Amino acid sequence: MTASPNREEALRLLLRSLKLPAFQEHWAQVARQAEDGGWTFGPFLHHLAEVEVEERRQRRVQRHLKASQLPHGKTLATLDVDKLPAKVRRVMPRLCDGDFADRGDNVLIFGLPGRGKTHLACAIGHELVQRGRRVLFASTNLLVQRLLAAKRDLELERALKRLDRYDLLILDDLGYVQQDRAEMEVLFTLLAERYERRSVIITSNLVFSQWDQIFKDPMTTAAAIDRVVHHSVILEMTGPSVRTEQAKASQAAMAGA
Repeated sequence: MTASPNREEALRLLLRSLKLPAFQEHWAQVARQAEDGGWTFGPFLHHLAEVEVEERRQRRVQRHLKASQLPHGKTLATLDVDKLPAKVRRVMPRLCDGDFADRGDNVLIFGLPGRGKTHLACAIGHELVQRGRRVLFASTNLLVQRLLAAKRDLELERALKRLDRYDLLILDDLGYVQQDRAEMEVLFTLLAERYERRSVIITSNLVFSQWDQIFKDPMTTAAAIDRVVHHSVILEMTGPSVRTEQAKASQAAMAGA
């Protein structure tokens, strides 16, 4: 199954023109493996096709991971699952499967500062990227500022369409949006645009009864809550501050060094 040098180079050029980089990189190695194993041509070709598909999947995941702006360290592997509230532990496997994003459902994560809301949201986001979905992580305040700039430049519709490409939008720290009517309006527009079509994960230290601090108008507040709560999973992060515990552990380690 080995080829002459001239034929091998010709094959590489053909594979390059066909945009089959994994074929081009691995075919000689797989050919030797096939000869040693006595494979027929069918299994040889099938194995090469599997290699090509898997490498394309990995490259796509890497592209989507880079575009997601997810913090690299906040993954499921670095999340202390044993310290999560019982309800959160129960639903985590289902959320990491990503079916909620296929349905356009939302995930709302509440809790005081330092309880691990952002880490939880990002861990789910990382898992969805690995499963082929497009995710974007953003500080709610910074994203709202970008949308305000787009609205000022008469580009809001285009900006919303770009965000619509993402299966999941993670809005971190909803409670820190500046309390300005223009900001409230673009945030509400974003949530309304994604309603029942695209998923959001929202982290917030403000419970629903305090959302009038964000949306100001009682009717707008009620409408915003209605949209995000419909078809949603609501999680509450309780317990001590993760950051405080980490600081204490670090101080103890330094004292014992």
